Amino acid sequence: KAVVSTQSTGDLILDVNTQIYPVVLRDKFRLLLATTLQEDGAPDDGSYTASLEGTRADTFEYVMYGRIYRIEGDDFGDSNAILSAYISYGGLLMRLKGAANNLHGMEVGQTVYLLMKKLAF
Repeated sequence: KAVVSTQSTGDLILDVNTQIYPVVLRDKFRLLLATTLQEDGAPDDGSYTASLEGTRADTFEYVMYGRIYRIEGDDFGDSNAILSAYISYGGLLMRLKGAANNLHGMEVGQTVYLLMKKLAF
């Protein structure tokens, strides 16, 4: 499953290993959060082999694998509530903050791939 939105607003704070993937202020990028790398959405075991072909990773430049360790917000039952999901990618951290209906399906303990690709403008 993938979480994709081009219409919603939110706040993202993300640690990136700039030694292997340089980013600078004002870079624009496409970001995808997914629970699997398989294009058909089939679950995977969380291991990645570079020889795998035909995965979501093929069209991205930077991929990380992590786990949701905290979700916080005011009211988990209110679809207008603002929630924050915290994910650790082996020590590189991410906070995604937005409307609860945009973070629907995220759960503590869930594993998540982050896929990134810079956009040229």
